[in-house]
Amino acid sequence: MSILIRKAAYFDEFRCIGGICPDSCCKEWDVQVDGESAARYRRLPGALGDKLRSVLKDVDGETLMQAERGRCPMWREDGLCRIQAELGEQALCHTCREFPRIRHDYGDFIELGLELSCPEAAKLILRRHDGFVSLEQSGEESGDYDREVMDILLKSREELRLILNDDKYKIPERLAIALMFAYHVQALLDGEDMEDFDRASALEQARSFAAEGSEANVIAYFSELEILSTGWAEQLSAPVGDTWRREHILLAEYFMDRYWLQTVSDLDLVCRAKFMLISCLAVKLIGGDIFVTAQRYCKEIENNMDNVEALLDASYSYPAFTDNRLLGLILN
Repeated sequence: MSILIRKAAYFDEFRCIGGICPDSCCKEWDVQVDGESAARYRRLPGALGDKLRSVLKDVDGETLMQAERGRCPMWREDGLCRIQAELGEQALCHTCREFPRIRHDYGDFIELGLELSCPEAAKLILRRHDGFVSLEQSGEESGDYDREVMDILLKSREELRLILNDDKYKIPERLAIALMFAYHVQALLDGEDMEDFDRASALEQARSFAAEGSEANVIAYFSELEILSTGWAEQLSAPVGDTWRREHILLAEYFMDRYWLQTVSDLDLVCRAKFMLISCLAVKLIGGDIFVTAQRYCKEIENNMDNVEALLDASYSYPAFTDNRLLGLILN
């Protein structure tokens, strides 16, 4: 038996730049430590063991290595990890060993990608996006999901990729069509019989539905979420705006590849599509260097599950994110 593995085309190109990283993963985050690593760290002798025992905290059923003065307590002045320096890379906990690599395991197939919250990963993701490359590995197939639903999601994701890259339309038009397409696919998931999706008609409908939105209210929403870094807080307090550009499409593809198939768990595709579009809009409205802004956005939002869940809920409930206002802001 074999399991299909899909890797983002840039996956194997990633290389950590360690101490010279401009926004190290050792900054500002508490590190979740897996149980096996936590037990090993607590058994270590000597000064390193004493330090680890003092910084490992059990919180709500998880073991965390809590930041000290905005840095992981294992961070050294040269920007490297004390655990890795003294014990080797194999001694790192799962989070630190794998980041920014992400893995979505659906049983009979696996998808591998990178998190945009890493600056080096952001450079790869926002410079080009060639979809997936496929390979196989031996293993037991055990896909525990509705195969009809997954088939719809896989096919529709590739159609959305074509929509996002359709040069016949301007970038904001493609994003507006993407929202209309999400509702089309949602109807299919809900068991409705649907005609083939027509992009031109969808754009016309989006334009007729669009209403005036408030850029300030979008920024205000993100300012009310939990904020990790002073750099992000400063950007939110003084947004400079941007024009729509190719990188926003690559950003949309990143969110699409990461979240679209997760709909198989609850059949709620629209909130994930709106998460994608709201995120692209927020990065545009905040402006600045798009690589920095997108990376900070993902660090602040994607890597904080409370913020992710809040934004998914807000995609339906927050007044600035109603479909008509969101379309108005995108198409403006």
